[in-house]
Amino acid sequence: MDAATVKALLQAHLPECEFHVQGEGANYDIVAVGEVFEGLRPVKKQQLIYAALNEEIASGAIHAVNMRTYTPEQWKSVD
Repeated sequence: MDAATVKALLQAHLPECEFHVQGEGANYDIVAVGEVFEGLRPVKKQQLIYAALNEEIASGAIHAVNMRTYTPEQWKSVD
């Protein structure tokens, strides 16, 4: 598993979002930007990301995921 593969899985599941993925092996940092996160509670946002990666997590191909989610407006103000 590599960052490009993780990004492709995320984009296939949430094509309306922009993803920035870093990491290697089984540990990844994910930044997701999309209108889909507007008004959602943090747990719901995480569930959207995990839904795209469930098979890889279950198989052990992905062990740890650190994620940050933003709306496009929030992303504009991130340093």
